[in-house]
Amino acid sequence: MKDLQKLVTMLKTLEDQMTVCMHCGLCQSVCPLFAQTLNEADVARGKICLLGGLSSEMLKDVQGVKERLDNCLMCGSCAANCPSGVSALEIFLKARVILTAYQGLSRTRRMILRGALAHPRLFDRILEIGARSQSFFVSPASELLGTSCSRIMSPFIGKRHFMPLADVPFHRQQGSLDTPAGESGLKAAFYYGCLTDKIYPDIGNAVLKVLRYHGVGVWMPHEQACCGIPALSSGDLPSFKELVRANLKAFGDRDFDALVTPCATCTSTIREFWPMFAGEFSEDEAAAIKILAAKTTDISAFLVDSGLVSDKSVEPAVNSATITYHDPCHLKKSLKISAQPRRLLQNIPSCRFVEMNEADSCCGSGGSFNLLHYETSAAIGMRKRENIVASGAATVATSCPACMMQMTDMLSRRGDTVAVRHVIEAYAAALS
Repeated sequence: MKDLQKLVTMLKTLEDQMTVCMHCGLCQSVCPLFAQTLNEADVARGKICLLGGLSSEMLKDVQGVKERLDNCLMCGSCAANCPSGVSALEIFLKARVILTAYQGLSRTRRMILRGALAHPRLFDRILEIGARSQSFFVSPASELLGTSCSRIMSPFIGKRHFMPLADVPFHRQQGSLDTPAGESGLKAAFYYGCLTDKIYPDIGNAVLKVLRYHGVGVWMPHEQACCGIPALSSGDLPSFKELVRANLKAFGDRDFDALVTPCATCTSTIREFWPMFAGEFSEDEAAAIKILAAKTTDISAFLVDSGLVSDKSVEPAVNSATITYHDPCHLKKSLKISAQPRRLLQNIPSCRFVEMNEADSCCGSGGSFNLLHYETSAAIGMRKRENIVASGAATVATSCPACMMQMTDMLSRRGDTVAVRHVIEAYAAALS
C-alpha cells in the first residue's frame, strides 16, 4: 500500500503558499473553466481547498484530487487577478509533480513523455515519419485556413479541424545559424519551440527575416529540445529536467543579448517555470537557468523594447485590410506583454488594427487540456471565435502557435473566412 503520510509530508511544503489564499472567490469571476462548468472544484480556491484536505489527511481520495487538479487550463487568470497574490500556477504545478511522484505516470503518458519527448532526436524522427504518412489519415477542411480533418474516427482527433504537420520541419529547413550582429549591434538566440518547428515553420522563417531586416545577429543551435511544459504540466519532473538540460547544453555557452521565442507558452515556461524548479538542479545548472531565463523574451517585446520597431503607429493605407489581436494568456497574464504585439501590427501600412471584445480572454487551448477535455475546450474557444468574427477583421493575429491552432479549429469548423496568423508573420510580410 502506498504511503499516504509521505504524500502529506510532501504537500506540506506548499502550505505557506496555500495559506495566503483568503478563499474570497474572486477567481470564480475570471476562470474560463468555471464559466463553463460552474463547479467550485474547477477554480483555484476549490483546488487549494482540496490540496489542503489531502495535506491534513482529511481526504483520502488522492486520484479524485489529481483529476480535479489536472482539470485546469493553466491560463493564469486566477493568479493575475488574485488580490492576495496567491501563486496558483506554482502551487498547481508543484502539486502535480508531488502527486505524480506518489502515483506514477499512466502508461500512455510515460510512453509519450519519457519514451519520446524527452529524447529530442527520436521525437523529431517520429514526427517526420508522421508527416510523410499523414495524407492517408486526413482530409482537407479549409483551404483558407489550411486545416484538415480526420478520414477515420479517432479518440485523439474527434471533430477537430487541425493543422497538419509540416512537410519539412523548420529545423530541417534552416539547420544551425550563427551570424554576427549587424547595424543594431545586437545578437539574439532564437528558440523556436515545438509547434513552430513541427507545424508552423513559416513563423520561424518570419522571425529570421525580421531579425535580418533589423540588423540583429542570430544564434540558433540545431539541437533544441521542447521547453518542457508538457512534461511539467503532467507532473513528470524527470522528463522536464532532461529537456531543460538539453536546452542548457544547446544555448548555455554562447554570448547573446536576448533569447527570443515566437511562442507565449515557451517564453513563460523558460522565463518563469524553469527558475521555479531550479532547486531541482545542480548549483551550476540552476545558475545557468537563471541567466537564460532573465534573457528570455517574446519576439515582439524584443523588437519594440529594443527600439528596433517604432513606438509610433503608421497611418494605414487606403483600403487596408483589417486585423485584430488575441492576447495569449501566458504572454499577457504571466509576463504582462500586450502592447508590443499590437505595436508591431500598428506598424504595418497595409493593415488597419481593430480591437476585438475580450481580447485577453482565454481561447480554451490549455495544451493537453484540449486533448483531454475537448468539448469544454471547444466551448470556451467558440466564445473567442464569436468575438473574432464580431470584430469584422479579415485576419486575427496572436503570439502563440497553440492559440493559433485553437482559433483555427473553431473558425474552420464554422466555415468562417477569417485568416489566422502569427504577429511576426504579418509584420514580416510587410517588410521589403
